Amino acid sequence: MTMDHTVASVDPRSALWYAVRVRSNYERVTATHLHERGYEEFSPCYQVHRRWSDRTKTIDQPLFPGYVFARLNPHNRLLVVTAPGVVGLVGLGKLPTPIPDQEIENIRMMVQSGLLMKPWPFLEVGQRVLIERGPLAGVEGILLDVKGRFRLVVSISLLHRSVSAEVDRNWVRPIKPSRPKSVLRDRPCPV
Repeated sequence: MTMDHTVASVDPRSALWYAVRVRSNYERVTATHLHERGYEEFSPCYQVHRRWSDRTKTIDQPLFPGYVFARLNPHNRLLVVTAPGVVGLVGLGKLPTPIPDQEIENIRMMVQSGLLMKPWPFLEVGQRVLIERGPLAGVEGILLDVKGRFRLVVSISLLHRSVSAEVDRNWVRPIKPSRPKSVLRDRPCPV
């Protein structure tokens, strides 16, 4: 028995990015279903080397385990919350909270850059920088020195999750620090 799902008609003027909380290891399944239902989805991955006793294999892992990002109108979210693996939309109280387009675009540019990336602990303090040169030109984030190598940390504030990529110190320019307006909890919104 198959369910017939209508394809969403997403009006770009009213559609914003939201974090969709999904069951463990359902990121790919949910992203595929959202795409098939007509939603713009984003489920970034990074490569990790796993070693077994007889071999080493490179596998893709989600940069944000437990989350898929989707562009949608929050008043028309039924097709999203009924997708396999979806727990709910992340937000405050009963309302889902949108993610700024620039935060999603920063992550997308990091994924497409080809630089070595990995998840990174969320940081609220540190020097904010703008990358002026190289494959990440235009991306803002926090600059760290990790074992003598410089890393740019970019975050999704709503989820308190971050990713990092190694950068050349000469690519960056400091910018004014900013403080988050409020702390959001990772709570799925009711349907």
